[in-house]
Amino acid sequence: MITNAATNANNVVGLVYVAAFAPDEGESLADIENNTRDSVLLQALDALQYPTGQGEETAVEFAIKPENIHDTFAADLPTEQTSVMAATQGPITELAFSEPNGEPAWKNLPSWAVISTGDKTVGTDVVRSMAERSGATITEVEGSHVVMMSKPQVVTEVILTAVAATTQK
Repeated sequence: MITNAATNANNVVGLVYVAAFAPDEGESLADIENNTRDSVLLQALDALQYPTGQGEETAVEFAIKPENIHDTFAADLPTEQTSVMAATQGPITELAFSEPNGEPAWKNLPSWAVISTGDKTVGTDVVRSMAERSGATITEVEGSHVVMMSKPQVVTEVILTAVAATTQK
């Protein structure tokens, strides 16, 4: 997540969030997801057990139930494409949802946010709230969580705007 990865990277001059979480210090993604009215992600997930390599110990990963990929994740893409996404998705570890966020880079770097008005994965409401809290320059676009695939030109324009703004300094 760029929120933490960019904190100590001295070659990062700005952040572009695309239908993305921008948590504050101490927040977890689970905390955020529990406060959204727009997301249906938690109901669409399958919990999967995997071995940790520590004897019999297991941990949890989540994947979106294949039958839920289109409506939950990518409603503005053709079902043929989302069927492939369902079959090839990689799971995400439970720790990604439960670990508290560290110091966010957006407190010290300019940021931009592309908010997808139909994001049922993260939830448009919490994406907008996090973007506003971070002071991001906001661009709203009609689309699902994968707006970078359905509306790549809008996302590209925001990235180019961020590049121009950060290279003029």
